[in-house]
Amino acid sequence: MGKDQPLWAGAVVASSTSWSPAFIQELLPAAKKTSLLYHQSYLCLAKFPELERLIRSRAVETQLLFASSEAVLLKCVCTSDNLVQSLFPILKVAVQKDKSDIAVKYLDKARKWIKEIIDDVDELVKKYDEHNKAVAKTTSDIDTKKTETDQKIKNQTKEMNDLEAHLKKCQDDLTLNANRQCSVQNEYDNTNSNLESVVRSAASRNKGLAFLMSVVPFFGAIIGAIRERKAYEKDMAKIRVLENDLNRLSSEKSTLKQEAWRIQANMADIQMKLAMAKVELGTVPSTDHLEDVKCCLSRIQEILVQLQKFWKKVDVILKYLQEKTFVAEDLIDVLPEFKTEFLHSITVAEQVWKVFGQNCHKVNGIFSVQSKDAYKFLESSPSALSKEEWQIQYTAVKKRMEQIYSSQSAIEESSAITQ
Repeated sequence: MGKDQPLWAGAVVASSTSWSPAFIQELLPAAKKTSLLYHQSYLCLAKFPELERLIRSRAVETQLLFASSEAVLLKCVCTSDNLVQSLFPILKVAVQKDKSDIAVKYLDKARKWIKEIIDDVDELVKKYDEHNKAVAKTTSDIDTKKTETDQKIKNQTKEMNDLEAHLKKCQDDLTLNANRQCSVQNEYDNTNSNLESVVRSAASRNKGLAFLMSVVPFFGAIIGAIRERKAYEKDMAKIRVLENDLNRLSSEKSTLKQEAWRIQANMADIQMKLAMAKVELGTVPSTDHLEDVKCCLSRIQEILVQLQKFWKKVDVILKYLQEKTFVAEDLIDVLPEFKTEFLHSITVAEQVWKVFGQNCHKVNGIFSVQSKDAYKFLESSPSALSKEEWQIQYTAVKKRMEQIYSSQSAIEESSAITQ
């Protein structure tokens, strides 16, 4: 590979799923909703001690799994901090003093940190998969019991029929919304892929930009660096067009997600009203809340898989940097001319990784709360609650769920701007 195309220019970069260091924060609403959904299921089964015990068992398992998730996220925080506090300063020293052997040594150490995270996340994803199957089995058991008891009560009130009809309409609206979101997401991904191609092409023509790509796996920082260079006006013209398209699609995605959150909030209220009516009739309520628990657990599992892929790509980047840049002396060959650009790239990398570490720390804190305090409702049996006590807990859960929906809607509303 010649001087016009430096060896690190082909380094693998993160996909659109990790466009921003904040992608890990998508774990927050799923983690928060899970305990509330369990609490709702727990309250709805107040007259069925056998099913109540099943819910308690699954909820305790989830609580333990969240504790494991907390530990993995803490390791992400520590590793990000180590990259900022140790690796990047060492790389600066290597560039300044032409000490490629030091860089190779510390890159190898960083890759060992990352390998531990990849292995831990892999094990955690398997545990989520097994746990979700257990929740599915519990859902099936409750559905069987529900079928048996529903045979005993055939006459439903007009209110229940109206609620179920309303719930069916919400479900249809949510399905339509999901289909529209999928269509917009596909268009977004295609546009994003085109933007990545333009950015890669532009960065490959400049050694400093190419080096920046090798230490920063987020495209936003690369675009910012290109924007600062006057020689890339034609590239920036293409980038601006694609960014405008992405902003439009992001806005459309945000609108659809806000609509989905509103529908889900309405459905949650209807489901609780139906549950209350069926408890009064002596029937087993539906397993809608447990189905939502499964969705939340699946979403957490999906994001953990993204996290694992992200760290694998970072490992590939560091390995490439270690083997092709410092070991092959490619950096040293061009160092006198581009030392300032390389040092600037490392500084940008430090800033970006610091933000990623802060986001991991925020999510880690939520999992800490969820694994310790959010499941205290399991300490008492809903069967032992008076009607007034049951209503107090139901109202409290409903209020907290509405807060999650409203806060998430607000986040979606501003996402296009922040992105």
